[in-house]
Amino acid sequence: MTAGTRIEQDAFGPVEIPSDRYWGAQTQRALGIFDIGEERFPAVLVRTFGLHKFAAARANLKSGALAPALASAIETAALELHKGLWDEHFPLTIWQTGSGTQTNMNANEVIANRANELLGQPLGTKTPVHPNDHVNASQSSNDSFPTVMHVAAATEMMGRLRPALEELRSALAQRSHMFAEVVKIARTHLMDAVPMTMGQTFATFEYQIANALARIDDTLPRLLILPQGGTAAGTGLNAPRGFDALFCATLAEATGLAFAPSPHKFEGMAAHDALVEVSGALNTIATSLLKIANDIRFLGSGPRCGLGELLIPDDGLTSSIMPGKRNPTIAEVLVQACFQVIGNHQTITLAGASGNFELNVAKPVLIYSLLQSLRVLADSSRVFSRRLVCGIEVDRERLATNVDQALLAVTALNPILGYDRVAQITATALQDRITPRAAAIALGFLNGDEYDRLVDPAVLARGTASR
Repeated sequence: MTAGTRIEQDAFGPVEIPSDRYWGAQTQRALGIFDIGEERFPAVLVRTFGLHKFAAARANLKSGALAPALASAIETAALELHKGLWDEHFPLTIWQTGSGTQTNMNANEVIANRANELLGQPLGTKTPVHPNDHVNASQSSNDSFPTVMHVAAATEMMGRLRPALEELRSALAQRSHMFAEVVKIARTHLMDAVPMTMGQTFATFEYQIANALARIDDTLPRLLILPQGGTAAGTGLNAPRGFDALFCATLAEATGLAFAPSPHKFEGMAAHDALVEVSGALNTIATSLLKIANDIRFLGSGPRCGLGELLIPDDGLTSSIMPGKRNPTIAEVLVQACFQVIGNHQTITLAGASGNFELNVAKPVLIYSLLQSLRVLADSSRVFSRRLVCGIEVDRERLATNVDQALLAVTALNPILGYDRVAQITATALQDRITPRAAAIALGFLNGDEYDRLVDPAVLARGTASR
């Protein structure tokens, strides 16, 4: 044994471990085997394991599978893990066994060592609390890891992503009301179309986010169904009767989410359809956000030579070579986050399809990708809302000029003059570089008062769909 290390024993013999680390032999062995990459689980997954092991210890105590003194020490250590006290004692990357066994054992070992320390024993003793016999009692990695996947995803979705999207929806609604009477020209096929309002543009964005929230809510019920209690293959071997219900009740009380035992634990261990469904919703939300971010940055392009309809708030950043240049950096961040989520969905889809008989064996990469998607969507949406949407203004002068020059407001004349005559107006206006009003008068189709009465952009923007 070298200085600053201790020896722990497992079923395969002695292992040398840094003396100040709370992990044990299995984690140390895994460190030497899985020397791959640098991607590590986010803190939320590690801390969710603490909550999971707390609920398991409480369920084991109530079902008589764990002595009160041991259960108490495990619960205390597990709650410390849940609070983030032992994050640095999870050294493994996500590249490990497809069941997540090594991270489950990492949690078992950290909690066991800390529980023993609380009971007056040195690290590495495995007594009176054993990582497998006590911390992992009534469990298997095969049901524990997918349960943690569900719990971490649900808490991140409801506690992080949903509030961020609610905030964005509110900001978009505020802008929609603020710009309700600001007339602009719609664009279809990237070309000028008929009048609308900027308020309608932002109301469209708001409606997309309202649908995003509905999509999240639609996936939640299946995310709250947990396979805990299925143990190794779904049969519940070595788990006491009622363990799953006790576990879920404790978890529901701790989180405020209505977690419930799966009635078919084989499905929750062999397949992760609920998680793929969540990713599908995130993929759709990313698609919506990508459209919104691109529209806003294009409408704000300029300031002199672009569309310039929106005035993007200054973020204080500029070009490294062009003095004073302002870029839509916040929108670009959101766009990149959406790219990541859309790419993650492909990984999650393939991982979700990798259930071989009674066990999915791509759990680590699946939950890593899903938690990243939840995190970057939430954070980028929040920043986009606060630093960009809440500060957007419109260039009313430019919009008014665009409306005056727009050709296709004369579409409103189709029922009066017919399509062919209206086409003559637009062709003449374009060819002679005059307004469509001037063209209609020059062609003798209408006088000025008639044109102004029939082609009022503010009235046309309301349209029949808005009445």
